[in-house]
Amino acid sequence: MAFETLDKITVEDISAVGIPVDEAGRLHGKLSEILRDHGHSPPEAWRVISKRLLRPDLPFPLHQMLYYGCYRGLGSDTPPAWSPDPEDAILTNVGRLLERQGKEFLGSKYKDPISSFSDFQEFSVSNPEVYWKTVLDEMGVSFSVPPSCILRIHELDGSHESYPGGQWLPGAFLNSAQNCLSLNDKRGLHDVMVIWRDEGYDDLPVHRMTLKELRAEVCLVANALETMDLAKGSAVAIDMPMTVIAVVIYLAIVLAGYVVVSIADSFAPREISTRLNISNAKAIFTQDFIARGDKSIPLYSRVVEANAPPAIVIPGKGSTIAVELRDCDVSWHSFQGRVKNSIYSDYTAVDQPIETFTNILFSSGTTGEPKAIPWTHASPLKAASDAWCHMDIRKGDVVAWPTNLGWMMGPWLVYATLLNGASMALYNGSPLGYGFAKFVQDAKVTMLGVVPSIVRAWKSTNCTTGLSWSTIRCFGSTGEASSVDEYLWLMGRANYKPVIEYCGGTEIGGGFVSGSLLQPQSLAAFSTPAMGCTLLILGPDGNPLPQNMPGIGELALDAAMFGSSTTLLNANHYDIYFRGMPVWNGKVLRRHGDEFERTIGGYYRAHGRADDTMNLGGIKVSSIEIERICNAVDNAILETAAIGVPPLGGGPEQLVIAVVFKDLIDSEEIQIG
Repeated sequence: MAFETLDKITVEDISAVGIPVDEAGRLHGKLSEILRDHGHSPPEAWRVISKRLLRPDLPFPLHQMLYYGCYRGLGSDTPPAWSPDPEDAILTNVGRLLERQGKEFLGSKYKDPISSFSDFQEFSVSNPEVYWKTVLDEMGVSFSVPPSCILRIHELDGSHESYPGGQWLPGAFLNSAQNCLSLNDKRGLHDVMVIWRDEGYDDLPVHRMTLKELRAEVCLVANALETMDLAKGSAVAIDMPMTVIAVVIYLAIVLAGYVVVSIADSFAPREISTRLNISNAKAIFTQDFIARGDKSIPLYSRVVEANAPPAIVIPGKGSTIAVELRDCDVSWHSFQGRVKNSIYSDYTAVDQPIETFTNILFSSGTTGEPKAIPWTHASPLKAASDAWCHMDIRKGDVVAWPTNLGWMMGPWLVYATLLNGASMALYNGSPLGYGFAKFVQDAKVTMLGVVPSIVRAWKSTNCTTGLSWSTIRCFGSTGEASSVDEYLWLMGRANYKPVIEYCGGTEIGGGFVSGSLLQPQSLAAFSTPAMGCTLLILGPDGNPLPQNMPGIGELALDAAMFGSSTTLLNANHYDIYFRGMPVWNGKVLRRHGDEFERTIGGYYRAHGRADDTMNLGGIKVSSIEIERICNAVDNAILETAAIGVPPLGGGPEQLVIAVVFKDLIDSEEIQIG
């Protein structure tokens, strides 16, 4: 659709999108005033229009008309949809830090948090000892034994393949769950740590759990785990929705010195079995059913079919298990009862070396068996530091991000909130409808995380109508490519708060490229490498293009990334991520596999996988896996080809399957998907 420049928009144009003539005249008059005062600068004009003229209740076509009209004819590939305000910028986590120590870090180059942010990002790469010590202190991270240094660099001689980027926090001992539960200036006993609501109870007040209550619940489960006589370091799986009980279980497993095995609650028995076998899990927490509206989706039966180890089964609804259990399994009530009435009211955390495994997560299995990626005690610190810097999560914030402990954003959410003294907001139900949207309002969410497919569902049903998202300070987005129009709509629901695009991976422990509240944010684009990260785009010859220059190609990462993986349970880590990669500045680069573009405007855009992997609904899967399943749908199928097609307007890839039949006469009778 073609849009006129702002000076050519008439009252009739505004009225044509569904606004009464009187209101259209008032809006046009206000637009004329803004153009008179700010029309010389499109970014400034849009900033004022989005803050003073547009409202969530106005038709979205008006938002589009004014946004595209503001930037029409400029030829910019990344016009900003939001720009930071200097007064707000100095109140962010990074802004406060730079106001105190900016001149110490950057010397005479330091001007202010906004104009010096890129210099600070470069400082975080070139001065890891200073940067990471500062940020860990800012977050109040406590070590039972402090590290001997921040980063120990090894020579590139092949003898340190486990640490090609160096060894982080060598010698340190801590427990990351204990750090979530300990008292400091970010957390008091009566501070709310978890806010939640169950689907179907949308008109009732939200539930709240204080730090004191959370600690008591976690210690209870940790003590109950001790009754299972598992060796420390044993793997214990979680396969259930991300409820407050799931969070308590997660923290208790880590607190007690065991290792969480993350399994998504959507997985079929075969996928569950694969992950249990790879991790050698000794027990599993699960639910009898998953309650979604009037439906009860079986979960325990899938776990049983996967031949799982002894299970602790939580009721999905009410307080009574709705299935008959195996002899080796116990109900949640019975499990807690082992210690509930005993003398146990506290638990001493198991302190461990920084490199000890805390969580085994899995890739999506794009070429068969999924990669088993261990998180150590360093990974939570990476997740929380990204949240501290890029999403500005701090004490008093309320963070909602529909996800699951089976994917990295589930553990990320736990650490990003609790280590920063914020509350996590959990909705036990579908995030696609009015119930979740109302929960965002009622919980007073300040940072709302999304994936584009959720935003698309909200926009298509307009389920946010009549609700106030005025407490939101920013959105976060990850998982798949986003669409400009859908995210313009999303920003408009909260009076044009920024969307912080965030891209990383399970093996990164967080993100390698992101946005920032100290930089202008463009829709469907990243504004900066994540703190402590260096991004390089490989040219046609396989070597890095000049830094900070426009270009497109396969993305490579500097190996020195805090919190990133150093081993895989079922594959050779060095072979997967480093072998065959070019050497840059004396270090072998880390393979990532995405194709990225650095634009003329200095932003980054993701263009999908550089291999045959597709990103469908935030899950990476290969064409080979899809074709294998489709080929087995019916004997009449000769061959299939799975293709990921990006939409013309941007956004997630759409799956297209081409089918060749053995006999074309029967082709109309076969359906796939």
